[in-house]
Amino acid sequence: MMVEEALEAFLMWMSAQKNASPRTLEAYRSDLGRFFGFLATHMGGMPDAAGLGRLPLADFRSWLAHEQTTALSGGAASRPTTRDKAARTRARRASALRSFFRYLARHQGIDNPSVALLASPRVKATIPRPLSRVDALEVAEGVASGAANEMVRERDKTLFLLLYGAGLRISEALNLNVGDLDRARAEGALRIVGKGGRERLVPLLPVVTERLVEWRKVHPEPSEHAPLFPGVRGKRLQRAVAERAMQDWRRLSGLPETATPHALRHSFATHLMEAGADLRSIQELLGHASLSTTQRYTLADETRLMDVWAKAHPRAHMNDAPDAGDPAEPDESGEME
Repeated sequence: MMVEEALEAFLMWMSAQKNASPRTLEAYRSDLGRFFGFLATHMGGMPDAAGLGRLPLADFRSWLAHEQTTALSGGAASRPTTRDKAARTRARRASALRSFFRYLARHQGIDNPSVALLASPRVKATIPRPLSRVDALEVAEGVASGAANEMVRERDKTLFLLLYGAGLRISEALNLNVGDLDRARAEGALRIVGKGGRERLVPLLPVVTERLVEWRKVHPEPSEHAPLFPGVRGKRLQRAVAERAMQDWRRLSGLPETATPHALRHSFATHLMEAGADLRSIQELLGHASLSTTQRYTLADETRLMDVWAKAHPRAHMNDAPDAGDPAEPDESGEME
C-alpha cells in the first residue's frame, strides 16, 4: 500500500467512525502531508506504508526539530505569543501523527512502537479570556445596533444572546435549523451536536427562549429545514460574517481583540463558576469530552481572584517590605508555607 492510499483510508475512517468535521480532516491532511514531505526529502524518497513501520525514533525527532526550525526562521523566536502558538501547532501535528500510526497498527497491521516514545512539545496552558459580566450582557444589543436592516438586527441580537446564554460554540449555533428551535420548545432544552458528533441537551434561560420565539416570528423562512440564522441571501450565515459583526462592535466599544464570539462561551462558563456551579455540570453544559478541558476555567478564576486581591488588599499598595515573620514569605527552601 502506498502512503497516499493509507492516508486516504485513515481520513475516511476518521470521518465515518470518529465523526471528524471537515476542518479536522483538512488539518490532519495538512499535518500528515508535511510529515510525508519531510520524509521524502530526509530519506531521498517516499517509503511505502510498510516502510513507515520501520522508521526509527530518530526520524520522528528529526521531523519535530525541522518543524521547530521552520517556525523559528519565521521570526517566532522574538515573540512569546508566536512561540506559544508555534509550540501548540507542533503538538497538534505530533498528535495527528500518533493518531495515524494507531490507525495503521489497528487496521493495517503496520505497527511502529517508536511513535509512542515521541515527546510532544511543551505547550503553555492557555487561560480563557472571558468578558466582564457587564460587557457580556451588552454584546447582543451592541452588535445588533450596527446591523444594516431589521432582519439582520433581530438575527444578530438572537445569535449573540444565545451564545452567551447557552455557552454554545459559534459553529454549533450556526448549524441549528428552525426545526431545532421548535423541538427545543417542546423538550424544554436545545439539542446540540458538538465536536466529534457528541450530542448534549442545553437548557435555555427564559430570556433566551423569549428572544428565540420573537426571532421565530420574523424569521424570513418558516420551513423547519431552513437555517435558524440565515445570511442576507437566505443561506446559512457564515462564521466569518458573525465574527466581523462582533469585531466592528468591540472596536467601537474599546474592547480587546480577545472579545470574540468564542469569548462569550468562555464568559458563560466563567460566570457560572463564579456563581458556584461545579465543574462537572459546566463540563456537561459545554459538551467537553474531558474534564481537564473544563478545568482551564479554574485557572482563569484564580487569575481573576489574584487580580482582585492585588487591587483591594491594603498591603498590596504598601511599599515597605513584609515583616520578617510574615507568613506570606517563603521559607529558606524557597517554598511557600
